Amino acid sequence: MVIFYEKMMNFAYNMPFVRPFLIFMQIINLDPHAPTALPPHALTIGNFDGVHLGHQAMLNALIKDATKHSLATAVMVFEPQPKEFFSPQSPPARLTNFAEKVALLGGHGIDFVIKANFNDDFRHLSAHAFATLLTTLGTQHLVLGDDFRFGHDRTGDKAFLQGLGFSVDSLATIAHDKVRVSSTAVRGALAQGDLDTAKIMLGRDYAMTGQVVHGDKIGRTLDFPTANVALDRLKPAIQGIFGADILAYRDGKAVDLYALGGGIKGQTASSLFGAVNVGKRPSVNGTDYRLEVHLPEFTGDLYGMTLRVIFKKYLHGERHYESLTQLKDGIKRDVDELVAWHKAL
Repeated sequence: MVIFYEKMMNFAYNMPFVRPFLIFMQIINLDPHAPTALPPHALTIGNFDGVHLGHQAMLNALIKDATKHSLATAVMVFEPQPKEFFSPQSPPARLTNFAEKVALLGGHGIDFVIKANFNDDFRHLSAHAFATLLTTLGTQHLVLGDDFRFGHDRTGDKAFLQGLGFSVDSLATIAHDKVRVSSTAVRGALAQGDLDTAKIMLGRDYAMTGQVVHGDKIGRTLDFPTANVALDRLKPAIQGIFGADILAYRDGKAVDLYALGGGIKGQTASSLFGAVNVGKRPSVNGTDYRLEVHLPEFTGDLYGMTLRVIFKKYLHGERHYESLTQLKDGIKRDVDELVAWHKAL
């Protein structure tokens, strides 16, 4: 079945890194037992978490090969990601939720995103069954990483596919400072608060996007109101206190936050500067991960908007305060320090 996520596409269309033809991209929910036949296409497969420089090289090769062979382009991704499926109680940190990933892939001009529901049924497909599935989908050419394997028996590789008549292009890994560029490497940098290294490997500032939802409103009682932004992932890849540029969208259209309620203008065009907390909020005995945004000097209403949080400055990790008074004082110090840093740029 073909699913077109209109709201997601409209939102993504307004992202600065997304090209206009994203509105023509289609998202396919893959049913292994009744797959949708697509136009003949070149395909790449993977988690594409973060869509970092290595992924981007893969996408560029895919588009180049597809153009050469007069094929459409398709990317198959897994939801949940396999490690999330196998370890739901202790999932790995995730760089991008599905909507963010789709927006990034669409920004590269991909025609189809094939969303494979990774479950017991799917993971037990043999290499032969998976190859048959690709044939039914209309896959004619594949671009794969040099270490790619598939099928529950792990016998599927480039030679296996070529033996079945597929043309296959394998791509070598991309390195930065002799370190392989990978989602794991980006997660490692973010876990250390190293936004600069993450930016190099991503080719852009790290950002998270989500809708403003109702929280417990503790920030208001501390005189630091925050927007609670939906994470849409089991575990974020970044935690701590940050300075960030904040962009806003309503119904897929950009919102001028400064005109709406003042604030401090950010580094990114049309953004406001924000102080951001990502984590479990140990001082109020939080148990779930939250992404909370405070916009200094802003007086408008953010409910119902979608915020894009572009991380610019790591201040420190989450801290535990013994009382709400100490928490309020700590937040004030953090906000004052981040605002001073931003104004000194």
